[in-house]
Amino acid sequence: MTNTLLVLGSANADLVVEVGRRPAGGETVLGGDTVVLPGGKGANTAVAAARVGASVALVGAVGGDGYGSLLRESLESSGVDTLLVKTSSRPTGIAYITVTPDGENSIVVSPGANADVSPSDVDAVSFDGARVLTCSLEVPLETVIHAVDVAAEADVRTVLNLSPVAELPAETLARLTVLIVNEHEAAQLAPTWHDLLELGPKAAIVTLGARGAAVVAMAGTVEVPSIQVDEVVDTTGAGDAFAGAFSARFAEGDTIVKAAEYAVKVAALSVTKAGAQPSYPTAAEVSSLAAG
Repeated sequence: MTNTLLVLGSANADLVVEVGRRPAGGETVLGGDTVVLPGGKGANTAVAAARVGASVALVGAVGGDGYGSLLRESLESSGVDTLLVKTSSRPTGIAYITVTPDGENSIVVSPGANADVSPSDVDAVSFDGARVLTCSLEVPLETVIHAVDVAAEADVRTVLNLSPVAELPAETLARLTVLIVNEHEAAQLAPTWHDLLELGPKAAIVTLGARGAAVVAMAGTVEVPSIQVDEVVDTTGAGDAFAGAFSARFAEGDTIVKAAEYAVKVAALSVTKAGAQPSYPTAAEVSSLAAG
């Protein structure tokens, strides 16, 4: 089956613990029971896209351990093609996540197998039939650069969720169709949102948390408001939910603004449940929201 959306990025096991507050330096704070959930920016993006109907494959790596099995099961049960997810001799990547009562999180990532995702893995990918390649970091930067370059040569539209912020060659940035960053990342990259376009992408999206997102193009900036939710349970993976849903709709032919309008709804719904991948809504749930 041809996958119209390809996602390159990390696959991690999320080890999540609820805490009353984050510890200060040298301090110990007791938390709740540890919950193990499937995560990683690449896997999250792919699952979010698949849940809303995209035909998507993930290019990544996991270890041959229990965490790797957890991730493969989550990806496959969500409808993600895992033929391009290789098994590394290194352990599966792990994200250590603390969540406070307001739903905010802080994260430490141990890359593990993600560090083995290489340019040669990209060369093994067929871009025939692909419409969009979406990349995120937490995998080697040289691999992301190579993937963007190869996809652009194949006339495949490219989306990069530049999180965490890293320095990319000007020629790679110029090959981006859409750059996605949050407010903090945008401030690291450029003095104003519109200056993000000076870096090279044809358009940029700045995600604004509960306020939605802003689509930045040469013609101007369009702010896309989010929806109100009754309760914020956990914001883990909300940015990845946005990137996945946006990429799914973009691959189906939606305009950047239209795809962003859909993606803010998916991201908002994701924060009403715990975890990353387990919280992502289906297309039917998004449609039900719109009908309501």
